[in-house]
Amino acid sequence: MADHPATVRGRLLGLGVGPGDPELITVKALRLLKSAPVVAYFVAKGKKGNAFGIIEAHLSDAQLHLPLVYPVTTEALEPPLSYEAIIADFYDSAAVVIAGHLDAGRDVAVICEGDPFFYGSYMYLHDRLATRFEAEVVPGVCSMLGGAAVLGAPLVYRNQTLSVLSGVLPEAELKRRLAHADAAVIMKLGRNFDKVRRVLDELGLAPRALYVERATMANQRIVPLAEVDPMASPYFSLLVIPGEKWQG
Repeated sequence: MADHPATVRGRLLGLGVGPGDPELITVKALRLLKSAPVVAYFVAKGKKGNAFGIIEAHLSDAQLHLPLVYPVTTEALEPPLSYEAIIADFYDSAAVVIAGHLDAGRDVAVICEGDPFFYGSYMYLHDRLATRFEAEVVPGVCSMLGGAAVLGAPLVYRNQTLSVLSGVLPEAELKRRLAHADAAVIMKLGRNFDKVRRVLDELGLAPRALYVERATMANQRIVPLAEVDPMASPYFSLLVIPGEKWQG
């Protein structure tokens, strides 16, 4: 009896789909998206998800839609619950599900808002699966660059350096890093906004700081820093502190 050929394993595709404007997906990401039999996407409970909304119109009925539903979406949980432990278990479980499709020979496109390797949830699956399966990552326009574009703010001139910081950092650490930055982008504002604005005021950087919510999305908002309501700053908001202008 002849041996049956082994099933060719599927490829793991990490596709950056851009910061929100559906036209900012790359040609390559769109091609791979349309050809993938399984499309996986991260989403909060009861939500459709921003990344899925960007690409939904490009999907066919023949493709399997695989939502990866976050068990929690906040980093503040009552003890003894641990966000880190819960989310690590979630990524472990999601990787097992995706590995099942890959072992069966089906390519899985994991879509990621912005860029997969720039604060992208895809990277946690990549770390778990890329040593076992063929993986291809397609870069995307990240929110930082989308924000700078809609703000009309060149980030760095000539030999300036750019610091990308998380608003979750402790106040003293955030102040230390910003004090020596030529230019900076501060991500993950949300409930950290009041702390971040206080640091900017203390360093005299507030006049240079530019704030945008949901950059490139249909509900984008650009608000003067002094007018931002710290209780209403969404997760998808960021601050850009451009480098000092150089007249080249």
